Amino acid sequence: MHTDDNDGISSFLDRRLRLCAQMGEGVAVIATAPERLRNRDAHYPFRFDSYFHYLTGFGEPDAVLVLVAGENPRSLLFCRDKDMEREIWDGFRFGPEAARQHFALDEAYSISALDQKLPALLENQRRLFYMAGDSDAWDARVMGWLRTVRARSRSGVRAPATLEDLRGLVDEMRLVKDAGELATMGRAGVISAAAHRRAMTVARPGMHEYEVEAELLHEFRSRGAQAPAYTSIVAGGANACVLHYVSNDAVLEDGSLLLIDAGCELDGYAADITRTFPVNGRFSPAQRDIYALVLAAQHAALAQVRPGNPWEAPHDAAVHVLAQGFIDLGLCQGTVEGVIESGDYRRFYMHRTGHWLGRDVHDCGEYRVDGHWRPLADGMVLTVEPGCYVRPGEGVPEAFWNIGVRIEDDVVVRAGGCDVLTAGVPTAMDDIEALMDR
Repeated sequence: MHTDDNDGISSFLDRRLRLCAQMGEGVAVIATAPERLRNRDAHYPFRFDSYFHYLTGFGEPDAVLVLVAGENPRSLLFCRDKDMEREIWDGFRFGPEAARQHFALDEAYSISALDQKLPALLENQRRLFYMAGDSDAWDARVMGWLRTVRARSRSGVRAPATLEDLRGLVDEMRLVKDAGELATMGRAGVISAAAHRRAMTVARPGMHEYEVEAELLHEFRSRGAQAPAYTSIVAGGANACVLHYVSNDAVLEDGSLLLIDAGCELDGYAADITRTFPVNGRFSPAQRDIYALVLAAQHAALAQVRPGNPWEAPHDAAVHVLAQGFIDLGLCQGTVEGVIESGDYRRFYMHRTGHWLGRDVHDCGEYRVDGHWRPLADGMVLTVEPGCYVRPGEGVPEAFWNIGVRIEDDVVVRAGGCDVLTAGVPTAMDDIEALMDR
């Protein structure tokens, strides 16, 4: 990926300097993702490592970032050499020198020089930071560098005594998005919302789920997104009660609901939207009952997304509304407190109400800090996605069998409340029916 925005490049430089300041001293090594073979000579589409790209903006494979913290912090990139012959086959490569200039790096070298240069960079450093445990091959490579340094101990050279997982530091940085990140996520939300609106206008009885999925993918790509952020869930009828259904090959039946959980990835950032709507354009009375309950739960959860509230507050609000609704609809018996305490509501709502969102769909960042739910803060981005999934069973009113509803939006924590990035696709039943009529 070319990155030609000077302001964008300065943000990557700022992140590296902030990370070095948090490290204090030591060396950090961050590799991008490898290219992966799909079968024979065909590869999966390359997607860079989120941590690496967050700190560099560099989108090519076979690259490693090395940060040397201290009084004069340095950023070094190891990447593929410029190779005109390979560019004929595979496309543009920056090469070390152009990459150094373009991405505001202090030094850049051929990736082939990594094993030669790393031991020298580690000499007399107290700490080494890297993504420990991500890859057995990388763990072994790091140990090899350390052995090389330790072998020079008689020359007075000292190897790092402490190995630290870099993710803890970078996760905290990634948890709060800057203005550029939020702008990109806003565009991803707009594109994904357009895809869901398109799906609502084309879906009809007799179509296959994959035909609707194709409409989503068309809208993502035609509006400039690079890919889906995850495998789209297009689940009609009873399939909506399978939380991670991805077969997307069933025929859509008249009178059933269609649950779509899909979002695009734009410039490394994900959107994540779920909408549920009637295949024939009209909610049945039983579908309206379940849908209205889930929408009320989402509204209650959204009202709790504000700075200072604990992470758990939106979930607790949604569960309280759902538990009362399950009792009112005859799905659960007893008091709201009893249904929540016993966990009986989990028969129909078995997942959490949201997750962090950013460069990864389930983005990095701890949900609990020092044993307590993390307080929400301005600039954090999360999903709010309550649901209800009613499978046939003893004591379950038959009118609700095989109804699955989830409503999910992407929201930014803001002073006084939250901004919904994905409001471009309707949630109110009357608005959905009106859109489908058009």
